[in-house]
Amino acid sequence: MDIFAKTWSYNSEELKVKIERILSQKLKLIDEPEAYKKILSFIDLTTLEGSDNAARIEQLCNQARSFKDASKKIPDVAAVCVYPPFVKKAKSMLSDTNIHVASVAGAFPSGQSPIEIKLAEIKYAINEGADDIDMVISRGKFLEEDYQTVFDEIKAIKSICVKTHLKVILETGEIGSLDNIRKASDIAIYAGGDFIKTSTGKIQPAATEEAFMVMMDAIKDYYNKTGKKIGIKPAGGISEPEVALRYYILLEEVLGEEWLAPELFRIGASKLANKLIQKITSFD
Repeated sequence: MDIFAKTWSYNSEELKVKIERILSQKLKLIDEPEAYKKILSFIDLTTLEGSDNAARIEQLCNQARSFKDASKKIPDVAAVCVYPPFVKKAKSMLSDTNIHVASVAGAFPSGQSPIEIKLAEIKYAINEGADDIDMVISRGKFLEEDYQTVFDEIKAIKSICVKTHLKVILETGEIGSLDNIRKASDIAIYAGGDFIKTSTGKIQPAATEEAFMVMMDAIKDYYNKTGKKIGIKPAGGISEPEVALRYYILLEEVLGEEWLAPELFRIGASKLANKLIQKITSFD
């Protein structure tokens, strides 16, 4: 396929200069109170620890339910994100809200399982009620340049995510160069991913602005070619409102205001939401 053969030549330093130019122009113009409220509505409130248990999931769901305040126009978060065994409990606790339940599945975070095992876990999470599936690509296969296997696995997973949004995690900190990030983005998009996501949050570097910009380039090119909008989710290390605001501004500048909606923009975070509430209320 053309997307396997195509090469790119991103320059990291030039990209950093571009990012800072955008931010220096736009930060002083932004309506911060409104922007921070919108950012809250993009959050996938996340717990992905080996120590997760029923009490922790109950705490997470109660936290997710606590943010909305119609009188102050403070919205719900977009979703909670949990491991597959906790999907049913989260779905039950959030059934009277508009908050989605996302599940990492398919050998998260390593991606190192046979496709049959990945598919079985994803089917389980969907049957438990997951609205979104966050899968991770096989980085080992990608780094071996076995792009066809990476493509075929994503396509097979999407075939069972018929009514479920599929977010494809690239794990940008492991696949190396910006050129590789672009190639992985294209593979994920053309294989059927509804979203592309930077990271599992389990390695460093996780989300970076440079990776985010490259991924948005892929989304923009695909949209210009097909008219189809693909979502994007930076995740890992975004714990401060001011950092989230930078991603918000970059997205609005590159992809446009249409992408500023939970259907097309999510931020994976565990600590950000409470800090956003503090920031929002500080403007009162």
